[in-house]
Amino acid sequence: MVVHSASEQVLAGLDPEQRSAVTAPAGPVCILAGAGTGKTRAITSRIAHRALSGQISPRHVLAVTFTARAAAEMRHRLTLLGAQGVQARTFHAAALRQVRYFAPRLLAGRAMPELLDSKVRLVTLAAARVGLRADRAAARDLAGEIEWAKSSLVEPADYVVSAARALRDTPHEPAKVADVFTAYEQLKRSNGVIDFEDMLRAAVWGIEEHPDVGEQVRGQYRHFVVDEYQDVNPLQQRLLDAWLGGRDDLTVVGDASQTIYSFTGATSAYLVDFPRRHRNATVVRLVRDYRSTPQVVGLANAVISQARGTEARLRLELSGQRPPGPEPDLRIFTDEPAEANAVAARCRALIDAGTPAKEIAVLFRVNAQSEAYEKALTEASVPYVVQGAERFFERAEVRQAMVALRAATRSIPGETPLPAAVVEALTAVGWSPDAPPAGGAARERWEALSALVQLSEEYAATPEVVPIGEAASVERPVTLFDFTEELARRAAQQHVPTVDGVTLASLHSAKGLEWDAVFLIGLAEGTLPTTYAKTVEQVEEERRLLYVGITRAREWLWLSYAAARSPGGRARRPSRFLPQLDRSGGTERAAGGTGPARRAERRRTQIVSCRICGATLLAGPDRKLGRCPTCPSDIDDELHERLREWRQRVAAAQKVPAYVVFTDATLIALAERRPGRSEELIAIAGIGPRKLGLYGDSVLALVGGAGVDDVCPEKTFEISS
Repeated sequence: MVVHSASEQVLAGLDPEQRSAVTAPAGPVCILAGAGTGKTRAITSRIAHRALSGQISPRHVLAVTFTARAAAEMRHRLTLLGAQGVQARTFHAAALRQVRYFAPRLLAGRAMPELLDSKVRLVTLAAARVGLRADRAAARDLAGEIEWAKSSLVEPADYVVSAARALRDTPHEPAKVADVFTAYEQLKRSNGVIDFEDMLRAAVWGIEEHPDVGEQVRGQYRHFVVDEYQDVNPLQQRLLDAWLGGRDDLTVVGDASQTIYSFTGATSAYLVDFPRRHRNATVVRLVRDYRSTPQVVGLANAVISQARGTEARLRLELSGQRPPGPEPDLRIFTDEPAEANAVAARCRALIDAGTPAKEIAVLFRVNAQSEAYEKALTEASVPYVVQGAERFFERAEVRQAMVALRAATRSIPGETPLPAAVVEALTAVGWSPDAPPAGGAARERWEALSALVQLSEEYAATPEVVPIGEAASVERPVTLFDFTEELARRAAQQHVPTVDGVTLASLHSAKGLEWDAVFLIGLAEGTLPTTYAKTVEQVEEERRLLYVGITRAREWLWLSYAAARSPGGRARRPSRFLPQLDRSGGTERAAGGTGPARRAERRRTQIVSCRICGATLLAGPDRKLGRCPTCPSDIDDELHERLREWRQRVAAAQKVPAYVVFTDATLIALAERRPGRSEELIAIAGIGPRKLGLYGDSVLALVGGAGVDDVCPEKTFEISS
């Protein structure tokens, strides 16, 4: 009776879908869980409910996730629920534990080989062996390519064909990468070491090729739970299949719309195909979002609703469960420095208003974008931390470049224009102004040095003013020496350590995290989606990156892009992933710039959400009504009829068609929303300042209960020219 009571308590507070996931019968269960829908609660509650009700023993459960942090959180929640003894580990930690335990049996008494912490050193040696000179960035890219191949169960001899089939953007000619791969494997064997992929393969080999080991492992682990199942790669799936040994007590949870690691070998195919591979599977969809406001949820739905491809088959439409919050804002700036300064100012305002700095995040597509925001936040006295990467001036390539720039002040003529001098100096450390190299690490290094060139262009645009008398001055072009001093100043400012601050992070490293306020910046074509996204599948993954970024926000969301990278630069278009927004909003003037540039500096675009379900409204009539056409109307029929009669009289007096006064959609919106103040009235699309002045008092009186005769007795309405 006590056990039954404890298991029932686990169900308390769960929503109907979560309860369905928790109480699903033994066997294959697929939980499709959208962002913020409580997936961790669902899977830990499922384990605890089954354990406390006597269906399973906790010590026979293996729960697998992708990060040590997620595994620790799972163990903590299970302990609170009373399900002690469950093993919650990453794939690598679980495999390492098993290989170490069975090593004496599998290796005939020999010690387990040493596990490599990093492939980079051996890959560098392997590259040299086949005639390639690889710096650290190039070695990291080659190591990443080897990891992809091994995670995808691709052998060195098959690499060229497999890379072509997967449309890999290889750091060198595929045949050369295959040679490095072969040499790397040989070096590993001769040095008596293994890497993480070898360890997973060893666990598979031990279970599949040694019946006694397989029997013992499967006797220990009989019930499996896999978190973030959309991120499983073929090697991890092979290990999971080995653990299962044909059994089907498996619960997986994932969200195909958050598949953003395909470049590492992760694939959502196993999640998409789960019902086909397990014919008797129970599929549960969690769509109630407890993290974000309906306004944020509505925008996320609008962005992902346009998705195409395999992952879109499992697309979830989320339903916001929190009280309404502010509408997301889209801001447009003339250039990236203006965008960064505006973001920093808004962060400062949020902190001053009481939002903790640690509850604010600035998210970007590539790490090289962080420098402008590090500078702007520093100058605004806003503390910050960089998530998943080093601060800009702490990166090895940037430190090396600064040394090269300072050395170049002694060799490059002082009259050389600053940007040209910087390019010449960076060329000496291997940077080229041409197209960036293939490979993630090499490309990231190129982008960081490119950011220094862009900084030099911006700095050169602000010549130093030198006084030559009491009332006269002259402009002196800035030199390379001046620029190196400016970089040193910025580096000194940004090296101040902070413990608690605004988070700067790439969209990839933000996965799994959340904040009260989120700034999504740089949402322009060429940045998101990146120019390196060539195929339809790659472009769709870029869309999912934006979706992940949006769903990190609990309450306050800012989206922005700059019309140009630098002042006066080439114009860019906004990201194709942004919904068709209502751009009739006003313009905020900002400091700096004149004419069109000044007017565009901080144009504010309002995202209109359904006041009933929170979805982002795209069509003009829907924005005017303030709701989706499928959402229920709460129209005041009597008020609507009075508004129609009033409109007819006004139109007759003005000798214009009725729709010139107000359209039918505007009348419906007035009768549904029943504005009580001018501010609420002008918020309705189709009612601008002019119509507010002409008709505002009459409409507000009608909404307040006045009769048509009270507001227009024998009265004509003159339309001013």
